[in-house]
Amino acid sequence: MIATLATLVAALAAALHVYIFAMESITWRTPATWKRFGVADQAAADTTAPMAYNQGFYNLFLAIGTIVGLVLFAIGGDVGLAGRVLAIFSVGSMLAAAIVLTTSGRRYLRAAAIQGTLPLIAVVLLIFA
Repeated sequence: MIATLATLVAALAAALHVYIFAMESITWRTPATWKRFGVADQAAADTTAPMAYNQGFYNLFLAIGTIVGLVLFAIGGDVGLAGRVLAIFSVGSMLAAAIVLTTSGRRYLRAAAIQGTLPLIAVVLLIFA
């Protein structure tokens, strides 16, 4: 039961980070996206696009690590143990990134909570799974 719930929450965290990847690396220059990230105007969005593109791929790689870990975890045995460790590392990195985001200022607390809640729950559940 805990393993199933852990897998579900970790998969949701991965899906969220794929969505963040899409916003940062694919749709960054659209007003709907850069406004969501608090970017002042199109010129600033254009200036920060290379940074956002790179940052988006970090999110994608964390999601991929989580998914690969969950697939291996489902296999079980020694491979499953390695998969659980990989999944914990990946969602733990998502959580760490959310914690770092809180140090950027008060206006980022909501974003950090959105980015870090699912990974926090997933880490706890995966540890006890």
